[in-house]
Amino acid sequence: MKISHSVIVLLIVLQYASLSDGGLSFLQTLLESAWTSKDPLDDNTEQIDNPCCSFPCENRGVCMTTGVGSFKCDCEGTGYYGPTCEKPTFWKRVVWLIKPDPDFIHDLLTDAKHSWIWTFVNRIPGLSDAVMGRIYLIRGAMVDSPATYTSEHDYITYEAYGNRSYFARALPPVPKDCPTPLGVVGAKELPDAGMIVDKLMKRTEFKPDPRGSNALFTFFAQHFTHQFFKTDFERGPGFQWGGHGVDVSHVYGKNKHVENMLRSFGDGKLKMQTINEESWPLHLKDLDVPMHYPPSVPKEIQFALGHKDFGLLPGLFMYATIWMREHNRVCDILKGEHPEWDDERLFQTAKLIILGETIKIVVENYVQHLSNYNYQLTFKPELLFGQSHQYSNRITAEFNHMYHWHPLMPEEFNISGTVYTVKDFLFRPDIVLKHGMRDFVDGLVHQRAGAFTHHNHNKYTLPVAKQTILHGRSLRYQSFNQYRKRFGLPPYQTFEDLTGDTEVAKDLEEIYGDIDAVEFYVGIVVEKTRPKAIFGSTVIELGGPFSVKGLLSAPICSPQYWKPSTFGGDVGFNLVKTATLEKLFCKNMVNCPKISFEVPKETQSCTKETQSCTKSEL
Repeated sequence: MKISHSVIVLLIVLQYASLSDGGLSFLQTLLESAWTSKDPLDDNTEQIDNPCCSFPCENRGVCMTTGVGSFKCDCEGTGYYGPTCEKPTFWKRVVWLIKPDPDFIHDLLTDAKHSWIWTFVNRIPGLSDAVMGRIYLIRGAMVDSPATYTSEHDYITYEAYGNRSYFARALPPVPKDCPTPLGVVGAKELPDAGMIVDKLMKRTEFKPDPRGSNALFTFFAQHFTHQFFKTDFERGPGFQWGGHGVDVSHVYGKNKHVENMLRSFGDGKLKMQTINEESWPLHLKDLDVPMHYPPSVPKEIQFALGHKDFGLLPGLFMYATIWMREHNRVCDILKGEHPEWDDERLFQTAKLIILGETIKIVVENYVQHLSNYNYQLTFKPELLFGQSHQYSNRITAEFNHMYHWHPLMPEEFNISGTVYTVKDFLFRPDIVLKHGMRDFVDGLVHQRAGAFTHHNHNKYTLPVAKQTILHGRSLRYQSFNQYRKRFGLPPYQTFEDLTGDTEVAKDLEEIYGDIDAVEFYVGIVVEKTRPKAIFGSTVIELGGPFSVKGLLSAPICSPQYWKPSTFGGDVGFNLVKTATLEKLFCKNMVNCPKISFEVPKETQSCTKETQSCTKSEL
């Protein structure tokens, strides 16, 4: 029940006027009469040995069993109280009454009718910085730090903090002694994952991204996230072998040994070779670093890169190469500024600059494109100085699975008039050399990405989708609706409300029966897309906090690092502060084409059926 604004103002005044416990109790009682809340304990539900299986504690309250068949909700620090943390405190109620709906905020930020507001805000640095600072704080505060759960325990352990080989968890796993895999909802045995993928995810015809995103964007998402999504499959999907953050290990290798192998140990640079008057990574036969190439791949097209999987697709090889070129370019600039510096200092400082450029481009180009906000996002770590922010991060298993954006991959790629299928692209980094960096990049810019939606996984990514569902089960993920509640979104009430599509809703209901039994990754894929967005609301509201926390937790964002001397003086610092996606490419190739994460407007008309345009059509 909503209370009128005049009543809210009156109660706020009364709250400030009465600081005694009695006054607070009076206000609490006054608001009780205007607040209706269903008590979940009144439900006539089947008694089970572990009542925490029904997740009775609301608003992030923690459920703890107190003997067989009984439980207690710990509401400490939630802003709620009551048997199931269902009743908000006075100030939490005030916030609830005036807090905008997430969909309203999205509309405010993206709809053209509100663009005048953000044009005004963007032009006033102080006001723009204030907005950006709040985005950093509000989004970052939604992530538990330190980490509280792993996939091994459904309760808090020191292991969650101390053992960094685990992925953290956004929600604790479903207790092992529950009646069903999702707690108490759904069937005792989950439906066949292969059937789900075939029925809901298999591409029947290519669906292009309605926003006009291109393949340059698709491969950026893949290459960037591979530096922190590093599942240790030998130990299981709940474990990882990375550093839990943005560490540019996808450029420099997973450890010091690989990094040293990639280094030239001259002027701080990385080893590269010249082919057709362009700089490229060395061949694997000349530099033995860990790489994943099938035996069938000829030695002549195997290259040595910082990430073992970046020989898989030409788009990943392209980004690996462009960042290596950028590192060496930065070294030349630093050498000019500091002729007295030795190789080690040049290398280490260039690496810090590359880290800074990466985050700058991610925030101001990549996330800007993802959000489609009329407000201009900015990378300014100083906005968090003096605020409550921890410079540490833990990657969660759910964030990893949420980022399985394989529907973005198109069916074909048109590079300089030559059309390659996805199969043609597999383990063919030589395609980039064949066409040259300039023409290959131009081809990706004009190549329409797929829409992130149901029935849009190509056949080569279907096994990954199936594996993701199975991994979610082995990690005992809670249901899709539980994750919506975790990130401040209302749970869906019907299948059509979730999908926005009658036929898909019908199939989903046949598979799961209960809207609260839809699995996490399945819900992510079939959720209806937000207006003027690439994804549904759950991806945006879940991914946003983890992205902001991860990016702003990098050490270079701290007061101790974020200063000119860290980057070799004002010249190096300015390289970070002025970095853009366009500069990254155009400073490292000749005759630079248009650089954007969106297909040029004149191209989009001919991408609907063919996915891409030949040069003659442009």
